[in-house]
Amino acid sequence: MNKKHSRHGPDSRKHVPARPEAAGAEVAVVPLPQGAYALLADYERRSLAHDPGVPEQIEAPGLWRAIGFRVGEHHFVSGIDEISEILMSPPPVTSIPSTRSWLMGVANVRGNLIALVDLKQFLFEQRTHVTGRARVLVVKQAGGNVGLLVDELLGQRNLTDADRADAEGEADPGLARFVTENVNVGATRLGRFSMVELARTPEFQDAGI
Repeated sequence: MNKKHSRHGPDSRKHVPARPEAAGAEVAVVPLPQGAYALLADYERRSLAHDPGVPEQIEAPGLWRAIGFRVGEHHFVSGIDEISEILMSPPPVTSIPSTRSWLMGVANVRGNLIALVDLKQFLFEQRTHVTGRARVLVVKQAGGNVGLLVDELLGQRNLTDADRADAEGEADPGLARFVTENVNVGATRLGRFSMVELARTPEFQDAGI
């Protein structure tokens, strides 16, 4: 019996992220099979393989699980529940006339249109120089999802109450709207970044000129 050809496209799990040869080169979007949680599960699986004590810590009260990312010189963490998906490379975008410079345009991600925002330009008025480490964090907001272009993904971070005992406030008034506290983990200062507050900010919601 002849086998019928499947009407489904190729399995997205076989896609390989594009590796631009030079900074700023156009790269293709490669979605994760199960969104952000597939990536986080991989981070957790690898961490558990090297630290027998982590399982008890993961279930411990007072543990805050987050995703770390870099924007310029700043290192931030946002709650896992605030990020719905991670795109491994910025997708092609269609620009929108008469909008703020930080709104890069709209992108088609598996048939869904999302607004793509340069987070560095929104926060610091500095355009992100796209490299092979750049990622897009997809965040839910009223009216549809938005993708935030960041310089680098830092992986999963687990912060305990002990880590946050000496947390400091944010001195930069521009960041204080979104960064609820700063935690020092080793030599790295991590700002706890609220995606919820970002999405609620009037200037973020209104990108028109």
